[in-house]
Amino acid sequence: MLKKAISLKLNSTTGTALTLLAALAVSLTSCKKNEGDSASPFGNRSTSAVSYATAATYPVKTITATDLDNGGTVVFDRDTVYEVSGVVYVTNNTTLEIQSGTYIKSSVNTPNVQNGVLVVSKDGTINAAGESCNPIVFTSRYLLDGNPATAAAPGDFGGIILLGESTVNTATGSSNIEGLTPSALTAFGGNTPADNSGVFKNVRIEYAGYKLADGIEVNGLTLGGVGSLTEINNVEVSWGLDDGFEFFGGTVSTSDLLAFSNDDDQFDFDLGYIGTLLNSTAIANKVSSHSASSGNSDSNGAEIDNNPTNFAAFPVTHPTFDNVRIIGALNTSGVTPPGFKNGITVRRGGELELYGSIVTGYNIGLRIDGNATPANTIVGSTSLHGFTLAYDPNTFTDAGGNTYNNGATAFAYGITQPFWNESAFNADLNYCWAKFDY
Repeated sequence: MLKKAISLKLNSTTGTALTLLAALAVSLTSCKKNEGDSASPFGNRSTSAVSYATAATYPVKTITATDLDNGGTVVFDRDTVYEVSGVVYVTNNTTLEIQSGTYIKSSVNTPNVQNGVLVVSKDGTINAAGESCNPIVFTSRYLLDGNPATAAAPGDFGGIILLGESTVNTATGSSNIEGLTPSALTAFGGNTPADNSGVFKNVRIEYAGYKLADGIEVNGLTLGGVGSLTEINNVEVSWGLDDGFEFFGGTVSTSDLLAFSNDDDQFDFDLGYIGTLLNSTAIANKVSSHSASSGNSDSNGAEIDNNPTNFAAFPVTHPTFDNVRIIGALNTSGVTPPGFKNGITVRRGGELELYGSIVTGYNIGLRIDGNATPANTIVGSTSLHGFTLAYDPNTFTDAGGNTYNNGATAFAYGITQPFWNESAFNADLNYCWAKFDY
């Protein structure tokens, strides 16, 4: 059911500290799934309070544009499936609270109509705090219809957008989020680096994405000007139509993010983002319909831009990757054209600090384009592999302790079979809230 209560503005902090990790792989275990499917060859299982089949028996509550803008707190209960119809905004000092174990889906897609998009505007707050083995799940309606003849596909759910008042490097210090019709509700950016949009943790976002036009898409989780007091961790975005996670400016630091089998970039940063991506993983799917630009691959593990029209804009996009794993394919055999591009691309004036990390399974492990300053990218205690080149060019700042390999077969670097399309796949992660066996 839908409940109303007194509004509560959250004041959680991420508390994330940068740690230079000497170890390049973490020994982790897998968790078990309660939905059967024991014949699956994959070693990781999803755990949640109820299965998709059980959730399909729950009552459905449709949420429309006017349901989350009246102030106070609106609660999504775990005993109801919520259907997002059109573009729904959390606004007007409203707080959306989502209980652990809650399923959210989209109404039926209509061609060329924005649908199934949940937006937390600058004057809204979200409190989506799932539990480790009881996550909140945004997913395809076709996994919740009880019909074995239907199948989920990327784009079945629109996506989640969080907007804040932290810094962005546009000329005006603000912008409107891409993929939606510009309005006051889609605006983000400001002068509050410590802005707080709420809590978003132990969450799965499956089969999301919406394409308004070429280069203008809604991602699985989009963050626009989100501030450092926002708590975002333990989030999976899988089988997305576009990017998994995209950061448009802002100062939020995140941890334990999992981007899995998204069609375009797994992680994307631009418009002056400054923060840390900690203990996170991107696993690509070699048979996805990878994005293209002018007929060539444009699908990266991570893409880092400063500002697309002003490469010198300030603040400069400068994420710090700390214990991040970017994993593509074991080899190029069977990769759907145009295939992968780079494990990490730094371009258009962007900068990067890369520590204690692994990049493998792409044509080039780390690529710094000529329109960025290579010396402003720092790499330390990191292993880079590329089918063609481990890195290009070699003028980044080498902080020491790095390993580089070129070759036709990707290096696992001590990770237990990290390539998803191989029969022995094991993501080597102990994320109980994550799911791999689709």
